[in-house]
Amino acid sequence: MEPSTQRLSEVTCPFCGLACDDLTLTNATTGLDVVKNGCAISTVAFRQLGRVDASPTSPRIKGKPARVDAAITAAARILGSAKAPLIGGFGTDIAGARAVLALADRIGAVVDHMNMPAKLRNLLTVQNSGWITTTLAEIKNRADFVLIIGSSALTRFPRFYERVVAPSDTMFAGNPAMRKVVFLGDTTALAGNLPSAAQQFYCSHASLARLLPALRALVNGQRLDNRNLAASDVKILNELADRMKQAHYGVIAWAAPDFDFPHSELTIQTLAELIKDLNKTIRFAGFPLGGSDGDFSANGTQTWQTGLPLRSRYGKQGLDFDPYRNSTEKLIAENEVDALLWISSFNAARTPPEAEIPQIVLGPPGMALQREPEVFIPVGTPGIHHGGHMIRTDKVVVMRLKKVIENSLPSVADIASRLLQELASY
Repeated sequence: MEPSTQRLSEVTCPFCGLACDDLTLTNATTGLDVVKNGCAISTVAFRQLGRVDASPTSPRIKGKPARVDAAITAAARILGSAKAPLIGGFGTDIAGARAVLALADRIGAVVDHMNMPAKLRNLLTVQNSGWITTTLAEIKNRADFVLIIGSSALTRFPRFYERVVAPSDTMFAGNPAMRKVVFLGDTTALAGNLPSAAQQFYCSHASLARLLPALRALVNGQRLDNRNLAASDVKILNELADRMKQAHYGVIAWAAPDFDFPHSELTIQTLAELIKDLNKTIRFAGFPLGGSDGDFSANGTQTWQTGLPLRSRYGKQGLDFDPYRNSTEKLIAENEVDALLWISSFNAARTPPEAEIPQIVLGPPGMALQREPEVFIPVGTPGIHHGGHMIRTDKVVVMRLKKVIENSLPSVADIASRLLQELASY
């Protein structure tokens, strides 16, 4: 007999910041399949995390199966006795973030997100000089020129081009096929999947540090010092500057992981200043793509509640924000923390770093851990095992996530709240 299949429509995908809300899934006894409007990320993630025959869902204490109550008690004992705990990973939805931050306040923890090394490149620009950005709807409906820097805008956000840059129709921009789209940077990761209608100017990501200041100079009518630029670079930059100045509504989109070179935040700041310069005569905006693993939701929740971003330490004197000293990698490498609570509810592959300290891990069942933690508690994924909310990449919309399968997995919010209750006795 064929297994019964349930068709689910208008499902929101939680696996990247686009939070596409038009997916259609089938829910059979073999798991979840994306049958409409999927992408390379959502198809794999729904299938892997939506399996009804996934690994055992019972918690473990030092590798041995345990009841949830016992695991909560063991985890609370570790956190309650720690003098310098760290909450890392932090891959959860808004409800989970609220509960985890309440727990951090109770135990005096540093809170960091696994994506902060890349996210910090944008954050420092906002703090230092501000920027002009736009929304997904504005790009889709108004832009006549889009410059996409790097390849992560498509590899990490697969439907960005389809849904936003080159949609089938727009409200105000006329024929979307006439929109000028240019890629600048290393696009080898696209492996031949670069849209045929787009123009490509290839360069290494590291060379953006010298090319973007030159582009800004050209936009402002300044002469270039060509000693550090090849003749081909000058030709490309002149053509690009002319196209940008002719736009009526231009957009520069990027994803911070592509800017993985020393002091790359200064290059992003150059982008922000270039956009400000263009706005003196035309309409131009930036669009920093992000939101994977719940990083916008976690950081946004902290900022709403405290006024400070992640990489903050909760203490008796309030919050101490330090983007360098409070990084997970630095704190562990320099032995400045004595317990780690690692949270990754969207991605079983995002495991905790090597650390010779007690570890508590909240993650999907079957998470392949390099080292068995003191406590492992399986949790559900928002948008699959329970409902929730997440902040979309443009930060103007909070998307609702549906529960799509029946299961007994607790949410991160449930476990964090129970830990907080257990700690009341310490």
